[in-house]
Amino acid sequence: MKIAAITGIRQAEITERPDPKAQASWAVVKIHSAPMCTEFKMFTDGEKSSCIGHEASGEIIECGAGASVKKGDRVVVQPLYACGQCKMCFSGNFILCEHQLSPEPIAGNDRVCGTYAQYIAKPDHLLTALPDDISYDHGAMACCGLGPTFGAMECMRLEAYETILIAGLGPVGLGGVINASHRGARVIGLDANPYRASLARQLGAEIVINPADNAAAQIKDFTKGNGVDCAIDASGVPAAQRLLLDSLRRGGKMTFVGEAKEFNIHISNDMIRKSIILAGSWHYNILGYPKVLDVIRRNTGRLDKLITHHLPLSRVVEGWEIQLTGKCGKIVLHPWE
Repeated sequence: MKIAAITGIRQAEITERPDPKAQASWAVVKIHSAPMCTEFKMFTDGEKSSCIGHEASGEIIECGAGASVKKGDRVVVQPLYACGQCKMCFSGNFILCEHQLSPEPIAGNDRVCGTYAQYIAKPDHLLTALPDDISYDHGAMACCGLGPTFGAMECMRLEAYETILIAGLGPVGLGGVINASHRGARVIGLDANPYRASLARQLGAEIVINPADNAAAQIKDFTKGNGVDCAIDASGVPAAQRLLLDSLRRGGKMTFVGEAKEFNIHISNDMIRKSIILAGSWHYNILGYPKVLDVIRRNTGRLDKLITHHLPLSRVVEGWEIQLTGKCGKIVLHPWE
């Protein structure tokens, strides 16, 4: 099969690897849609790897004898390799599994475990059914396109007519705009990128604020001095995180989604005296998957706008270079074109 491999700083190639094999409860998926995520960081850093990508949808072509899925099933390939046997997995939190499996002994694919490929092997519990009325491209948004912010909003129990502030309008933050709009919430976006500000408005944001343009005052004015009910940081930028925290109303909720390092919080002033709830969200509990499918079904037009580029796998470098310009939403690779 063909896969993408990073070979150096801003260098990659399409190469051949043996096809993965299905054994036990594992199945092999022919990948039809592979969204691009943060792998561009590996590309710019020159992190050599043939295991790239963690989002996909496709069709099962081979099953192990113990698999609960069958050949021909349309599926969404969920991230990572959760064991399926621990407390986290039994509760549906596959993303939090601390006993991740290695695909090599089962699939025999020499660390070809990414989705920037024509095939991938996965245990059956990480292959969620994709109904026939949902396209492969839209179904693949059930991974990082919609997943992290869906999980955040489930955690915060965001409701209709509440106001949510989303910082960082990259693909994850833009997916958050769709999720929040679907719930009937009022959305404030925060980003300095004009392209993404425009796209966020098309996806449902009522207002998008440049953080350098007296953002705190604009947020206060929009909320009539009350502050926002909920906030999601998808930027990973400490200054944005501070602005979000300061913009919360008393009793508000904030979830960190963007990868980051240290951020200073004053326990008394920021949390206790405002009764603020802070949380983190990497993905969503798989028990919420039917709700994610509902978001997809009811927002096909918005998802078509979120997916700004379609590229064959052979043009993966072009995809990364587009991501680095910031002038894109979600980019989807098609390994068989």
